[in-house]
Amino acid sequence: MNKKIVIIGAGPGGLTAGMLLAHRGFQVDIYEKDARVGGRNAAIKLGDYTFDTGPTFLMLLETLEQTFRDAGRDMNKLLDLRRLEPMYRLRFHGSGDFFPVSDERKMVEEVERAFPGDGKNYLRFREQEGRKFQRVYPCLKVPYDSLLSYLKPRFLKAIPRLDPFASVYGRLASYFTHDDLRIAMTFQAKYLGMSPWECPATFTILSVIEHTYGIYHPIGGLNRISEVMADCIAQDGGKVHLNAPVRQLIVKDRVATGVLLENGETVEADAVIVNPDFAWAMSHIVKPEDRRKYTDAKLKRMDYSCSTFMLYLGVDKKYDIPHHNIIFARSYRDNVDTIVRTKTLPADPSVYIQNASITDPTLAPAGKSAIYVLVPIANQTSGIDWNKEKKAFRDLVIRTIVEKTELKDLEQHIEVEQVITPADWQRDYHIYHGATFNLSHKISQMLSFRPHNRFEEFGNCYLVGGGTHPGSGLPTIYQSGRIAAGMISGRPVD
Repeated sequence: MNKKIVIIGAGPGGLTAGMLLAHRGFQVDIYEKDARVGGRNAAIKLGDYTFDTGPTFLMLLETLEQTFRDAGRDMNKLLDLRRLEPMYRLRFHGSGDFFPVSDERKMVEEVERAFPGDGKNYLRFREQEGRKFQRVYPCLKVPYDSLLSYLKPRFLKAIPRLDPFASVYGRLASYFTHDDLRIAMTFQAKYLGMSPWECPATFTILSVIEHTYGIYHPIGGLNRISEVMADCIAQDGGKVHLNAPVRQLIVKDRVATGVLLENGETVEADAVIVNPDFAWAMSHIVKPEDRRKYTDAKLKRMDYSCSTFMLYLGVDKKYDIPHHNIIFARSYRDNVDTIVRTKTLPADPSVYIQNASITDPTLAPAGKSAIYVLVPIANQTSGIDWNKEKKAFRDLVIRTIVEKTELKDLEQHIEVEQVITPADWQRDYHIYHGATFNLSHKISQMLSFRPHNRFEEFGNCYLVGGGTHPGSGLPTIYQSGRIAAGMISGRPVD
């Protein structure tokens, strides 16, 4: 009889592992607490409007393409993918615009237009950091179960390029002379929920990935990826159980043997994959006596990413602005400090606006727009009372958009609206401290120092998602699912 794999949570990592394992002949059962798949990659439906809950940038497409290929599918037949050029619009000081593109020649021209003299420096960045990516990224495709993992050839080759003790800003700013261009090339640290002044320079590869491989949008939104994966699992005999929250991971004699559902049903398994937010899962569905390393005290001491304040706005107007827009605070450094150091509410927030309806007609009725707004903000360790601050901060974000963008009449055209605060992320989405990017990516929480894909607390248990290796962000979360499936099936990821 084929081995039975129980997966807790139908987020991107759990779905990736489930799709690969179902295709390889395992009996796969996924138990998802919500009514739809995807977790933070699920769709939010507000009337006739559709939004992605979380990720809106699809990068490093080769990882997803290989995942579907390994599951016997052609990604391009299942998803309608659109490459975005320009990748996004960056607005500095409320007026100056910069439009990065992934075409190298055109990007040099755009750099010279906005930042004269830095074109040659951009080419130097692409060449030197590109070589770093070629050495470092292979290290994120394999597990790090012990310190012996650092002796493998791929890691030894990467050591000269890792830059673990420099910062993303320190490394990349050295290439460029214009301050705004330095911000444009380093803000990607926010994809990990970290400050570019603190994020290890290992992650300069994020900028390289964007500028080399581009950014994509699947028609229907990034949530379509999760829905398609769930369909593939069902086609290969697996089952995704919706509205089926797990109460407890069952451990006997230091081995995971199954799960106890909230409805009282016990489901036995040969192996269990844990997909929810790592610290939340440890503190809520794993009994304290089964945790020797990740005790409640240990979880509290660990370092966590920032959070996000979200607005999902269905508006009865079509706005002619780019698909992705990042509106920087007038002092980006001060803004970042309010998020990661003082953990206070910014008076001048940086705002990301997605206007996906300019690319994708399926997200809103004709002539209307699904506007997605994300504001990086301190996580719940800040002590901010969101019951008290929610309305005022929402109004500040809208004023910022009105003042600094073309959406001057936004407030008057909102038909439907949903807000998610850090408190909501913690309570409704089961995210520890509301830290939407999970554990921070400082060096002491990376590779073998991050919770292992083959969980070290007890046997027959595997971790996927942003709280395990290789970390947050869709490409790396897909890799975590690939690593776990490879361990279970005896097919290591190359």
